[in-house]
Amino acid sequence: MNRIFGSSASKKPKASLQDAIASTDARVASIEVKVRKLDAELMRYKEQMSKLRNGPGKNAIQQRALRTLKQKKMYEAQIAQLTQQAFNMESAALTTENLRNTMATVDAMQTANKEMRKQYGKIDIDKIENMHYDMEDLLEQANEIQETLARSYEVPDEIDEADLEAELDALALEEEEEGTSYLADLNKVPDFIDEPPVEVPEAPERPEAIKTTG
Repeated sequence: MNRIFGSSASKKPKASLQDAIASTDARVASIEVKVRKLDAELMRYKEQMSKLRNGPGKNAIQQRALRTLKQKKMYEAQIAQLTQQAFNMESAALTTENLRNTMATVDAMQTANKEMRKQYGKIDIDKIENMHYDMEDLLEQANEIQETLARSYEVPDEIDEADLEAELDALALEEEEEGTSYLADLNKVPDFIDEPPVEVPEAPERPEAIKTTG
């Protein structure tokens, strides 16, 4: 029965908003071509009327010019309507696109919130606080160990600073005495020398040979 009445089983896809905008722009472009042709006719009629005197011929051309001008106004009004329609559709398309982006953003935020709640549900605040306290105790124990290892066992705690200064002065005095005795030993004559050294007289110079003449 559907074939008899000419209806098809499959429905045609509905035109999108962008398709409607493109179709409207095409209609506007075609009407603008007609308007330009009418402008050319009006210019021709104007030129003809400027060459004619008042009379039946000029009146006939004037009537043609009025009909052409009326047709041009009708086309211009249609262009204005179609332009407004295209503008409204473009605004609707922009609003739809913004809403689509907004919904995508909302969906992404909801997914992120679910994931965050899922992750935070795995975190135990009490365990974190206990771990923090354990870390503080371990750090304190480490500091105590370092202080114990750095303790000195060579110097008794009961030694007086005055005794240390006196001992230091005594060491300095011993160093001075050792230096003086060392210099005295350097200036002292060795014990193995019994007599002063004997000076050996220098040999006299030989006289030069007397040259004889023959």
